[in-house]
Amino acid sequence: MKRFEDLSEPETLALAIANEEEDSRIYATFAMRLRADFPATAAVFDGMADEEGEHRNALLALYERKFGRELPLITRQDVRGFLKRNPVWLAEELRIDVVRRQAAIMELEAGEFYSRAAARARDTEVRRLLGDLALIEKKHGALADRLTETHLTEAAVAGEDATARRLLVLQVVQPALAGLIDGSVSTLAPIFAAAFATQSTHETFLVGLAASVGAGISMGLTEAMSDDGAITGRGRPWIRGLACGLATAIGGLGHTLPYLIPDFWTATIVAGAIVVLELIAIAWIRWRYMETPFGAALVQIVLGGLLVLLAGIAIGSG
Repeated sequence: MKRFEDLSEPETLALAIANEEEDSRIYATFAMRLRADFPATAAVFDGMADEEGEHRNALLALYERKFGRELPLITRQDVRGFLKRNPVWLAEELRIDVVRRQAAIMELEAGEFYSRAAARARDTEVRRLLGDLALIEKKHGALADRLTETHLTEAAVAGEDATARRLLVLQVVQPALAGLIDGSVSTLAPIFAAAFATQSTHETFLVGLAASVGAGISMGLTEAMSDDGAITGRGRPWIRGLACGLATAIGGLGHTLPYLIPDFWTATIVAGAIVVLELIAIAWIRWRYMETPFGAALVQIVLGGLLVLLAGIAIGSG
């Protein structure tokens, strides 16, 4: 995987071409899926798809003039700092508010990419085209507002700042949720294995403390180093890493702290109750911010947590 700063000028243009092709297909799919129920919105996305196609053709023409007809293969997945697209267009029921948020994220990322690419370009023609595309993409930010005014009721958008919410999800909620799931679920096995193997609340507490702190550090570093946020708009790596690491540690410590209670069975019952609350909280967050049905989210996380818990108890009792 390459850093954006290490891309050559041909690679930068090739990446821009690949991005425009992908975005055009995504917008065309949105239009196709929404046409029956939201024809005006579908028309907006038809126009967006056509415009992305025009951008692609302009970039291709410029590339051929500057570097010939052979195009290097490079995609967003090959460059550190690009956000992996959430394939919302594959959902069985495509919600208009989800489409709106995804389109806003795509335009935000595209505008930032072209701005940074233009700043690095040395060829004046390349710099001019990339700069023009950056301005065009940033003007598309009004798309979300147009969709809101046309199709979303006041009740659906009252009190919501779409941009602030999007950034909150990208920069805090997503990394924190990943950490909370990891901390709450993955630490169940070592903590309850130690509990049933030793029947000692003190030793179980030490194992849980070590597992929670270690997992928090590991997850925090992983999140911080996975994406510098420069292109994706996901914010500073240390903020995301801190959110992920703290949530991971909290998830594990939640069912570790009860083992400060001297009586083993009392501590274990309290820990089990806290595990249930943790899993419900995870399901609620997924429903609130990730558009996952609460029932489905609850079943998924409870099933996963139960399997890990039973594995820990079985290992500790063996």
